[in-house]
Amino acid sequence: MSKVFTTSEVAGHNKPDNLYIIVDGDVYDLTKFQDSHPGGKKILQRVAGKDASKQFWKYHNEGILNKYKTDLLVGSLDSKPKAETKAEPAPAAAAPVRAKAKVVAKKNDEESEALDAFGDQIPFADPSWYQSYHSPYFNETHAALRAEVREWVEKDIAPYVTEWEEAKQVPDEIYKEMGRRGYLAGLLGVKYPTQYVPNGVASVAPENWDLFHEMIVTDELCRPGSGGFIWNVIGGYGIGCPPLVKFGSKALKERILPGILSGDKRICLAITEPDAGSDVANLTCEAKLSEDGKHYIVNGEKKWITNGIWSDYFTTAVRTGGEGMNGISLLLIERGEGVSTRRMDCQGMWSSGTTYVTFEDVKVPVENLLGKENQGFKVIMTNFNHERMGIIIQSLRFARVCYEESVKYANKRKTFGKKLVDHPVIRMKLAHMARQIEASYNWLENLIYQCDKMGETEAMLRLGGPIAGLKAQSTVTFEFCAREASQIFGGLSYSRGGQGAKVERLYREVRAYAIPGGSEEIMLDLSMRQSLRVAKAMGMKL
Repeated sequence: MSKVFTTSEVAGHNKPDNLYIIVDGDVYDLTKFQDSHPGGKKILQRVAGKDASKQFWKYHNEGILNKYKTDLLVGSLDSKPKAETKAEPAPAAAAPVRAKAKVVAKKNDEESEALDAFGDQIPFADPSWYQSYHSPYFNETHAALRAEVREWVEKDIAPYVTEWEEAKQVPDEIYKEMGRRGYLAGLLGVKYPTQYVPNGVASVAPENWDLFHEMIVTDELCRPGSGGFIWNVIGGYGIGCPPLVKFGSKALKERILPGILSGDKRICLAITEPDAGSDVANLTCEAKLSEDGKHYIVNGEKKWITNGIWSDYFTTAVRTGGEGMNGISLLLIERGEGVSTRRMDCQGMWSSGTTYVTFEDVKVPVENLLGKENQGFKVIMTNFNHERMGIIIQSLRFARVCYEESVKYANKRKTFGKKLVDHPVIRMKLAHMARQIEASYNWLENLIYQCDKMGETEAMLRLGGPIAGLKAQSTVTFEFCAREASQIFGGLSYSRGGQGAKVERLYREVRAYAIPGGSEEIMLDLSMRQSLRVAKAMGMKL
């Protein structure tokens, strides 16, 4: 049990060999931490025995407290207000039943209940259903999953994301934990695959899993504000595994999927080439049948492949026929002889493992064909909606992170004698950020609902255009919010680490969302072409 101190007692710990400080009413022993402090010992020694809250928040964010609290917190002041006693939340395994706020509205003789408020309650920093707004999309199972994921993220991920990004590596244990928790199996855009996963997600029964649960996992994992991290744990997997699930043979899936979904093996999508990005139909990586017809022999290169440096399997687009889209097939290539990978240095997403892949006379069993020969382009197209929805979810949460960090900073930073938030120009920036985020997010909710209700073929045809449009809208929103947040933070957003760490990192990662999955320009054109084509086929009158 932590000790209770008076301010005079803390004041006695004011020597280099006995150094305590106070931050927000909590007492920390920094005696052994001095050598590790990036600002040096003298800064700490100047506030030894004192309340250093003002100095702390000038340079740090709450992630630093969360990271070191377990090791350095020794107690609290006797004057610190006692936290309100709250009922312990039901353990994850006891979900999905959770308490709901009794906010009831009558409409057409039906009752709709808003869920409990959740999070810090900063307006627009979380989706409106986190703040007891009524929603037709979310129920207690979604709230239970949200709480489960957030608890894990805040404890085991958020405090360490910055150092993982600098190291360009996320510990393998985090990815394995994604598998153990059942999250990997829930991120495929299909019904929860219970046949390959012995234990599902603790807070949601497999039969209740829907696309909104998938969205929540992705959204909450983005809250630490690192595209490199989110792409490390679901980037290559989220686009490389669905084609295997949907188009792989039964034998192939039974052999490979258990290892992938458990987190023991990794998979990525290998389509983009040095000379073929958005123009998928013109890729040149070649696969020829061996003389005995038992293998494809693959030669070629792939570039900007997320997670490729660590992957055991590569869902690879290859040319098996003539020119154009009708000569493309999709193969599952297993790492082995002839497969080489090297890390690429990029502007951002450092911990995502961006990779240049080379295939030299790689023998791939014909049983590893996904779908039919020369019909791989169709398989790739069915994957795009799911990939783009993932980019949209991530972009909009990162836009919220930029907004939330800006609100928090604007409420503590003072200029010209008053807080930043008291300057109308700052409130205007926040307002423009919020309006774009909320408009885009409501479009996202609607499209997820449509994806959940439509069959895959109908969704691919009817929703391809709107999803492409929202993909462009969400990345433009993200870029706008990153820039405005950078202006609000000023110089703090230009240096890595410290209070502006999230904003600085996300600013560098904007291009990784605006270009992959279809650039904004191509997406906007596609959204119109596809939507008009579908409308014409369905009887549009002009």
